[in-house]
Amino acid sequence: MVQSKIAKALLSPFSLLYGLGVGFRNWTYRQKLRKSIEFSVPVISVGNLSVGGAGKTPHIEYLIRGLSPYLNIATLSRGYRRKTRGFLEVLPQMNAEQVGDEPLQYARKFPDLMVTVAEERAYAIPEIIGRRPDTQLVLLDDAFQHRAVKPGLNILLTEFSNPYTRDHLLPSGRLREWRSGAARADLIVVSKCPRDLTREAADALIAEIDPLSHQQVFFSYYDYAAPYYMLDHRYRLKMDEGVNVLLISAIANTEYLIDHLKRQSPHVQSLEYEDHHYFNRRDLATLQLRFQEMPAGHKAIITTEKDATRLELHRDFIRDERLPIFVLPLAVRFHFGEGPEFDRIVRDYLLQFKA
Repeated sequence: MVQSKIAKALLSPFSLLYGLGVGFRNWTYRQKLRKSIEFSVPVISVGNLSVGGAGKTPHIEYLIRGLSPYLNIATLSRGYRRKTRGFLEVLPQMNAEQVGDEPLQYARKFPDLMVTVAEERAYAIPEIIGRRPDTQLVLLDDAFQHRAVKPGLNILLTEFSNPYTRDHLLPSGRLREWRSGAARADLIVVSKCPRDLTREAADALIAEIDPLSHQQVFFSYYDYAAPYYMLDHRYRLKMDEGVNVLLISAIANTEYLIDHLKRQSPHVQSLEYEDHHYFNRRDLATLQLRFQEMPAGHKAIITTEKDATRLELHRDFIRDERLPIFVLPLAVRFHFGEGPEFDRIVRDYLLQFKA
């Protein structure tokens, strides 16, 4: 704890310099020295103030599930750490190196969805409309700081365990911009909440966030389903049989996931890498050794849906070595029965949209 405080103090001058830079950039947009483009199609952005871990992908999927039966939707992501450049339409048969892990996850889970990646969203949206003129909604993934596009509805996520109100600018903290940037949000979702969150705890955090008059705060959590076998989705792992778990993950902030697994399993080990890490053969060999060293009995390897898209690059090795890797799916739920109210706000924005 003391070392952490010392490190933050040493890094604070660099955070100030970073903050001045990002503050100047935002000032140029406020003064209209740079222009934020609006489009003739509804645009909803889901993002956060911090670097990774707030749950943007599951919340985008929540919107897709709720809206895709009624609208032609396209998603637009940067395709973080992909090994290609420019605008690409993501197809299910592509791999994570081509398009990024999260876009590939969307394309495979929602085959009727138009999934796209591009570095410059302002140029990509006209490309989407040109290719699919019937597009009725664009969902921007992780675009809160991408000021070149002005979304019609801006959804800001912040983690319950580390809300932006208690965080600091990079590099002493995890914030990408000053806390005041939250003022651009229309909805604020406190994500990864405990399943037993009380109304009192929620109200205390609302008071801490101190939302503006136009903002509404929601609280969400993850509802995990039974893990499925990575190489054949038909086979499910029954966690109620006391299975020992080895978790392999390369996502930001695994505490929430590990807490869930510990409630399901008598023994949980974790093999963790940096967010979006591309697993190599050495990583797979380490995984194999760690799994072999686990006590004999009922045991399995578990990973996330996002990590599975990168592990799949080693599909042949996993099959040949018979590694029992299971993927843990999840869905977003809202506390206090407020899911319908969240849905209503999104629906009202779409109904009232004027090109």
